[in-house]
Amino acid sequence: MRPAAKLKQPTTNNGICERFHKTILQEFYQISFRKKIYDDIEELQKDLDEWLHYYDNERTHQGKMCCGRTPMQTLTDGKQIWMEKFIN
Repeated sequence: MRPAAKLKQPTTNNGICERFHKTILQEFYQISFRKKIYDDIEELQKDLDEWLHYYDNERTHQGKMCCGRTPMQTLTDGKQIWMEKFIN
């Protein structure tokens, strides 16, 4: 008797998105819900917007794209490199 064949699991190519979900859970939600009781969704959204600004503009990232820069620095550096390469 042959063993049952295993179903192949689809590979996911969204590691960056999965890492972001883990980061927002650990660095925002778990901390915020311990420190504060939210009375409405607007208050939570305001705090999330502030954290996202910090995440994009102040918090350095160590992934292979950012290499110790913020996402905003990576975006502006990439734009500059693209302009120099294709426009000049």
